[in-house]
Amino acid sequence: MPEAVASALGWIIPALVVFGVTALAVAVTAWAVRRARRSPKRRTAAMADRERAGAALVRLDDAVQELELEVGLSGALYGGDAPTSLRRARLTAQHVRDSSFEEYRACGEPDVTPDEIRRTAARIERRTADAISLIQRAQSEHSAWMRQNVSAADQITTEKTRLAALRESMGDPRQLVEDLRSRYAADEWKDAARAGEAALAEADQAELLLARAATEVEDPTRTALADLAAAERSLRLAEADARTLEETHRLVTQAAQAVPGEFASARTAIRQALVTREQLEPADAARLGAEIRAVTEQLDALETDAASRPTRTIDRIARLRDRLDLALGDARTAQQRLRGARTALPGTLAAARGAVAQAEASVAHARSGAPARLRLLSAQRELAAARQAQDPVEALDAARRAMRDAEDAKALADFERTGGI
Repeated sequence: MPEAVASALGWIIPALVVFGVTALAVAVTAWAVRRARRSPKRRTAAMADRERAGAALVRLDDAVQELELEVGLSGALYGGDAPTSLRRARLTAQHVRDSSFEEYRACGEPDVTPDEIRRTAARIERRTADAISLIQRAQSEHSAWMRQNVSAADQITTEKTRLAALRESMGDPRQLVEDLRSRYAADEWKDAARAGEAALAEADQAELLLARAATEVEDPTRTALADLAAAERSLRLAEADARTLEETHRLVTQAAQAVPGEFASARTAIRQALVTREQLEPADAARLGAEIRAVTEQLDALETDAASRPTRTIDRIARLRDRLDLALGDARTAQQRLRGARTALPGTLAAARGAVAQAEASVAHARSGAPARLRLLSAQRELAAARQAQDPVEALDAARRAMRDAEDAKALADFERTGGI
């Protein structure tokens, strides 16, 4: 028996050593490969691919926005007789854009490997290229249809009709701005003033281009297409700035009407928080008391210029309500949370609408990159969710997320516009 054991050990021990060393080598190799795949150099290269995918997404987003305008104009100007390919292309491109923006966001998370980032980036570039090609084909088909069915003279007439309707609908933008200027601080009406002046300048430019196009139509040796296209762009910009002016005026005047109610609602929430504090343990009560005093002091400070800065006041009150809710934490009952959400929701929704409107203007005028547009899309989705939610608590949470995303979008757009200065 001893000889048999010795013989067995004679081949088992070397085999175990060989297998052990092999297993260790495999483990070390796997670790080295995994580490190499996650190395800073590979991540840097992968993030460069992601940035290229983001640039492709920006081009697609611009193309979708142009297409949305073209679809709307086609239906309004030609009675829905134009080819339906534009609408189909818009729906497809919107879906690709939204899903690709979500993939772009997800692949930027820290735990995503460089290989996954590169695969996602390649997929985004491929899908956006296909979507842009689809848009271009639909636009070419639409242009061919227009050449066959709509003359340049007809287009000029239609554009002049749109321009006249725009001038009539926006009236004198300076009157709206002056109305705001006479009652509110400059930071409340400066965006409206910029939009109003831009709308007037763009409308005047469109009128000049249409007049020149009209003379070119009469000369068979010249073409009016270039001036028609330029006039269309100026008219679209004028319509967008006119909407910004009206929206800003509406937000400011509605905020001014809502300010007294928001102050009353906030002070009611503070009184309820004081009642809740009395039911807490001493340490918790002390922490909550300190937050209540801070919120009360800031609320009192807001009243000094609330009448001249209504949208800023509504925004600050919404943030104070958010801070008070965080301080209360789980100390409230479900009924108290529901009641608090109902009273906080109107002001927070108004603040979210204002934040999203500012972000939209910043992103549009800065021709921003993918990060800013991604945040803006998220803010718009959250705002829509807040408006549709039946539960006040869910709606309030979504409105607060919309505010944060809109702030991020505006900050990113402003940073890009100033070049990081």
